[in-house]
Amino acid sequence: MTETSNNKRTLSGRVVSDKMDKTVTVMVERRVKHPLYGKIITRSKKYHAHDEKNEFKEGDTVLIEESRLLSKTKAWKVSKLIEKSRAV
Repeated sequence: MTETSNNKRTLSGRVVSDKMDKTVTVMVERRVKHPLYGKIITRSKKYHAHDEKNEFKEGDTVLIEESRLLSKTKAWKVSKLIEKSRAV
């Protein structure tokens, strides 16, 4: 097999904080069915993702990709911008 496959996990979410240097906080939401009541509920989790050029701002929808551990809490990199935030 000559072609290398990318086995890294990817998630899409919204940037909720860009206050750190070269790091953004991305909130990833997923919809799950409640085990007892069957109602669809939204679960969310925040990930710290590496943003080398500080180009992503709060409100942007981005795709993050799993990477090696970059700091104590940062093991994801922002791979691409899905949608730019709408300025009010």
